[in-house]
Amino acid sequence: MLDMPDPAIPTAPILVVDDDAKIVRLVRTYLEREGYRVVTAGDGPAALDAIETHEPALVVLDLMLPELDGRAVIRAVRRDDMAAQTPILILSARSSTIDRIAGLEDGADDYLPKPFSPAELVLRVKSILRRTTAAASAPAASSPAEPAPRQAVIRHADLTVDPDRHEVRRDDGTIIDLTRVEFRLLQAILGADGRVLSRDQLLDAVYGQEADEVMDRTIDVHIRRLRDKLDDDPERPRYVQTVRGVGYRAAREPAS
Repeated sequence: MLDMPDPAIPTAPILVVDDDAKIVRLVRTYLEREGYRVVTAGDGPAALDAIETHEPALVVLDLMLPELDGRAVIRAVRRDDMAAQTPILILSARSSTIDRIAGLEDGADDYLPKPFSPAELVLRVKSILRRTTAAASAPAASSPAEPAPRQAVIRHADLTVDPDRHEVRRDDGTIIDLTRVEFRLLQAILGADGRVLSRDQLLDAVYGQEADEVMDRTIDVHIRRLRDKLDDDPERPRYVQTVRGVGYRAAREPAS
């Protein structure tokens, strides 16, 4: 794996959400040692209030919270137009594969089971922030005098994928709200001219140099969420087709 430079310390704080005061102190101590500003919350409603108030750079979130559990918090954040892109790292004693998949399906960016290594937690925080910073700064890389060349608009079935607008639109004008990862997945698959893309290729397309730090099965979770938003039946796909044992491709459009 390539050594990557640490991301710049964000001006926004990191929000740590857990009802265990010892865990909160431990996580806070290690993050503040790295220079991050930290705010905390002890239950689900307080977490949502803190996200609205502080607009955190990242949320470290326990799942088993009082009043409103962590999965409900994630779903609420992902439905909010202002907060939807906030990165979320789950930190939970629920460590089964089913729990991890469920958390990723709800919209989490990463999942670290308890008990955990504080050093690994810090590394995962930095990894997520690197990805977030790179995605946010990409449009600003070109100077105003030399605008970046327009990316090709992709048409498939009743969808128009416009990379420059970061917009997916149906022919009836409906805008489909996708996360950054979901949009890049759809762009890569529909833009591959029918070629099958493996999970590794899709990881590279979505995460770039950070791909080595992401489980390849994470792609399957994102594909499932993407299909749900597109209302795409995997048994009779219109947009994304599974090629068993290989990867994914654009579904063949029916003959007119």
